[in-house]
Amino acid sequence: MVIQKNISLKPYNTFGIDVLAKAFVTVTTTDELKKVLETNSKEKILFLGGGSNILLTTNFDGLVVKLDLKGISIISDNDDSVLVCANAGENWHAFVLWTLKHNYGGLENLSLIPGNVGTAPIQNIGAYGVELKDQFVQCEGLSIETLELKTFSLKDCEFGYRNSIFKQAAKGKYIITSVVFRLSKRNHKLNINYGAITSELEKMNVHHPTIHDVSKAVIQIRQQKLPDPKVIGNSGSFFKNPVISKEQYYDLQRNFENIPCYTISETEVKIPAGWLIEKAGFKGKIFGNYGVHKNQALVLVNYGGADGKDILNLAKLIQKTIKKIFNVSIEAEVNILK
Repeated sequence: MVIQKNISLKPYNTFGIDVLAKAFVTVTTTDELKKVLETNSKEKILFLGGGSNILLTTNFDGLVVKLDLKGISIISDNDDSVLVCANAGENWHAFVLWTLKHNYGGLENLSLIPGNVGTAPIQNIGAYGVELKDQFVQCEGLSIETLELKTFSLKDCEFGYRNSIFKQAAKGKYIITSVVFRLSKRNHKLNINYGAITSELEKMNVHHPTIHDVSKAVIQIRQQKLPDPKVIGNSGSFFKNPVISKEQYYDLQRNFENIPCYTISETEVKIPAGWLIEKAGFKGKIFGNYGVHKNQALVLVNYGGADGKDILNLAKLIQKTIKKIFNVSIEAEVNILK
């Protein structure tokens, strides 16, 4: 465990933004993490997982800690289900593939989501009708202040739409070190009625899908829509889908009769932010070396050498325009380091 000086963070964020960290260290165990926190208690610290949910807009005048805690283990199992613990540094998609290899069901709809296991509970990652909380049992977090480990139950985490206690009351107070999931071993409950999964399975000529088929369909859909960060810098979906009242939705329908929505409750609906951005004319728009992806309006992209501030200004322009046209506020899903 060596602390390096003046390190470029370009390889450590999927946007590919080239900013410098005054100091940088990789930790592979909880003990190493504790030691780093203990010996750098007065230093400004930035924790990085997979770097897929962050926009860096400036150099970081402090210590960047790359969390690389690896390991997957089975805690317990029975004929129907299994409890699996994955450490924070495991790549999320690789972990999903591991569960599928063992024929464990529950995470197949979350295939190909970028990032690591440790950051997944923070924003309650979700896709195609499934959220992390649906299979979540508990996670372990290290208190930055006391260096003590605490277990957070499903209830403790206060999960919401792309939200959790780790973005609210516990923000900046804990580092998630491991997550436990309950997965099915048989009689898997498939969720194929959201988005394009059903039609993709039909294209695959699959009439009796398995969890493996669902994962393959999700991967193919995502690859068609989303650019590979290794080729074009991006952080996946940049914005959350806004949740509005049904009354506001009906008002919008008067001017935009084809506006889609998903029912959240008796009083609220969720509007696809990508639809709003596309209707506002931003889909595929290029601003020099950055812009909005041609296949998915939710994705802001760095075509190479872009400045994080430029991408941030584009995000603000999109938000301002959506508010002006639709009177709807859209929030960034990505963490922005200013």
